[in-house]
Amino acid sequence: MATLQPGRPSRRLATLVILRLCLVTAAMFWVYATVPLGERPEGTALVGLLVSLLVLAIVVVWQIYAVTRSPFPRLRAVEAVTVSVPLLLLSFSVCYFVTAQTEPGSFNEALTRVDAFYFSVTVFATVGFGDIVATSTLARVQVTAQMIADLVLIGLIAKVLVGAAQRRRQALDAERRARESDPAPDG
Repeated sequence: MATLQPGRPSRRLATLVILRLCLVTAAMFWVYATVPLGERPEGTALVGLLVSLLVLAIVVVWQIYAVTRSPFPRLRAVEAVTVSVPLLLLSFSVCYFVTAQTEPGSFNEALTRVDAFYFSVTVFATVGFGDIVATSTLARVQVTAQMIADLVLIGLIAKVLVGAAQRRRQALDAERRARESDPAPDG
């Protein structure tokens, strides 16, 4: 039987985390593909976006907390990123799709769900091919909000999640060193 290195997750645990991430991501995309969208009254896209961003903020805060308590903080930080990025992209995809459905002309072409997700990814990646363009004020406000949210999330990932994982790793290493340096109790 292989001995675990201190602070390193087993292959089984890593496999379970990957499986859970695949299932969570697949569930998010399934919900995006199947939930009725664009059937709400005009003006609700922005409210929906704000609710989505609030949910994202709660998920990210919970993920940061989980990283600071995890015995495997790096693995937990990867998990946090892998959940947070698709959630952000899908939140804006919903917003773009609903806006395109309820306010035609907000984009230079009609958007399908795939188009809305594609557009969200191009904004996130700062590629901006120019094939889909926000033409209304509302759509431009949404795109601007995504650009700001993208920068905040990337900064949060770079600073907070990585920092939390490093601090937790250091704390676990210090605990391990303390256990190793303590003499064994007399029996």
